[in-house]
Amino acid sequence: MEHIKNPVEYIGAQIARAAHGAASAYHSLQHIQETIHSPVPSVRRISIRDLGEVLRKGADDFGAYRSDVLFVGVIYAVAGLVLWRLAFGLDILPMLFPLASGFALIGPVAAVGLYEMSRRREQGKEVRWSNAVDVFREPSAGALSILGLLMIAIFAAWILSAYLIFRYTLGPEEPASIMAFARDVVFTSGGWKMIGLGVGVGFLFAVLAMSISVVSFPLLLDRDVGLDTAIRTSVRAVKANVGPMAVWGMIVVGGLILGTIPLFLGLIVVLPVLGHATWHLYRKLVEV
Repeated sequence: MEHIKNPVEYIGAQIARAAHGAASAYHSLQHIQETIHSPVPSVRRISIRDLGEVLRKGADDFGAYRSDVLFVGVIYAVAGLVLWRLAFGLDILPMLFPLASGFALIGPVAAVGLYEMSRRREQGKEVRWSNAVDVFREPSAGALSILGLLMIAIFAAWILSAYLIFRYTLGPEEPASIMAFARDVVFTSGGWKMIGLGVGVGFLFAVLAMSISVVSFPLLLDRDVGLDTAIRTSVRAVKANVGPMAVWGMIVVGGLILGTIPLFLGLIVVLPVLGHATWHLYRKLVEV
């Protein structure tokens, strides 16, 4: 039978818990300082053919642990449905596509647990769904959190930019219906201007997000390196493999778009496969 704490015991327990959390945060920040300017790993050149291999390995990881990783896809599918409902319920229909496409910017944040599962399988260790949250106990948890906040900030900047583009081209009035909005987008000069500006600005955000995150998240999880080192390594890997990484970016965006059909349910499979595949892409890009 569970012991019911008196007020003094309860307050003491909360103070102890807060102290433990503060100590963990302090150690994480200290670790960030200790690893800053650590040596940058060497990067490899890969081919487009290698992308097929990493996708196959990602699908294999998903097949091995699909009951454990489906929850990640379910979370994204539910988030997509909520965004869809908000877009219609709060008269923000023009922001539906930017919100959906923005998943690609914050996808690496949600996929960190999948990287850990792929890493453990690679090492021949037992893998369970609970391993997805083990990353929060790693020394690099602080750096991973800061990098995650950076990706969320980039996502927010993209949403703001998309809204300003809409206001400049087709706004400021909200569309009366989805059909009216689609007609304005396709058959008016303002709609074509919005498409052009949106695609151009979205491309820049996508390049920025992929350059700083595609390698940095798995690298921080895999090795004891600094946050600055992880980001620099990621940028170097993308610069050394412009062609293959451009194709990878199109695969990710195309997969996420297909995953939204129907009703975002495809993300239940697409996101875990892409997450596991990104771990194997990291293995291809960075020297052991």
